[in-house]
Amino acid sequence: MTFPIHDASPIRFAGPLPARSDVVIIGGGVIGVMTAWFLRKKGLSVTLCEKGRIAGEQSGRNWGWVRQQGRDPGELPIMVESLSIWKHLAAEFGDGLGFKQTGVLYLAKTDREMQGFADWTEHSRAHQLDTRLLTGAETMTMLKGAVAPWKGALYTASDGRAEPWLAVPTLAAAAEERGVAIMESCAVRALDIAAGRVIGVVTEHGRIACDHVVLAAGAWSRLFLARHGVKIPQLSVLASVAATEPMPEIFPGNAADDDFAFRRRADGGYSIAPGGSEHDFFLGPDALRSIRPYLPILKKDLRHARFRPMAPKGFPDGWRTPRRWSEDEASPFEATRILNPAPNLKTLGKVQDAFARAFPGLGRPKLKTAWGGMIDTLPDVVPIVDHAPIPGLTIATGMSGHGFGIGPGMGRVLADLVTGGAVGHDLSRFRFKRFSDGTKIAPGPSL
Repeated sequence: MTFPIHDASPIRFAGPLPARSDVVIIGGGVIGVMTAWFLRKKGLSVTLCEKGRIAGEQSGRNWGWVRQQGRDPGELPIMVESLSIWKHLAAEFGDGLGFKQTGVLYLAKTDREMQGFADWTEHSRAHQLDTRLLTGAETMTMLKGAVAPWKGALYTASDGRAEPWLAVPTLAAAAEERGVAIMESCAVRALDIAAGRVIGVVTEHGRIACDHVVLAAGAWSRLFLARHGVKIPQLSVLASVAATEPMPEIFPGNAADDDFAFRRRADGGYSIAPGGSEHDFFLGPDALRSIRPYLPILKKDLRHARFRPMAPKGFPDGWRTPRRWSEDEASPFEATRILNPAPNLKTLGKVQDAFARAFPGLGRPKLKTAWGGMIDTLPDVVPIVDHAPIPGLTIATGMSGHGFGIGPGMGRVLADLVTGGAVGHDLSRFRFKRFSDGTKIAPGPSL
């Protein structure tokens, strides 16, 4: 498997397309794959349609963190379950996932950051996590060769990491072996609706009759829903990441401060990225329509947001991207099989500089490759996981850069949500109607 996965990568999953399925899943990222996995375990017939390649977009381009630490309180119980599932999957698939529990370390430069860490430990205690606060001296003993003036850190030893572009295709292959029909290069153009409810989907290769559809289309979810009159204030932002050449190990897990973040990789290098969640916002028509609910989060940390006046060609919120199309013509999902945006190399250069200042003995890390990914986000930085206003349709989108780690747990939750089983968690924070029922939309106490 080469990285990044792109639209010229060989097709691994080719169907065939069934005439009927109990559930059709739109989107071959970690959420879609794990939802298919758990639905199949329940004995349902499941078809997963991916317009490009499994894990071709953000599920194969993320940092690879599997963390409980710093989660929104609404996500945390599902993430605790998800970590347990990751461990079971790792026992089954071994090194095929690249999963290791090597810890997550959040580094603080200021007393204010340390106080934020201390406040979050209340949530960790509520779920019996092994999270603890470290002093500056304790922090320095964990990072070989570090000289940065960190006040201390927040550390969760049980948190882990995995290799995204290996893990998700491996899990998809296992789901296929268990009977899930998976089709790459198979865009779903529209829902088939009769008497007000879903009765199937129309793909570029034909129709599939079904009783339920799960939309887990990441950055494309808003565009798909809008065609059917369902509006959500979802935007996509560019996140830039790089892989270094092999380096001496400074920490076996994942760490971040306000300037840079890094994760040890199976190939001996590190994945590095901006630590302050620095992203590029492309100003397309949907972004301009939705700017109001995003103002609180932008005001909170405006220095990490960069606005670009033109969305790239083929981008879901591009100025020339069609918002309407018929079922018998090619859709925007076929025009762009995989979002493969160019990374912001200037931003990554700053990351290299920050790394070199913190670890002068290693110097500026040499990059093996760099890539961009489009994060599907919502104004309160938590997803929609809920039934849609159209009966038979369930939405799972807006994971806001947190989807990889929580994917297995979300897949189990969605399988029960679709089938009417006990989801086991309070999903009210993720409800669809929060954007229209007067709820105050704001990020929760996450880190």
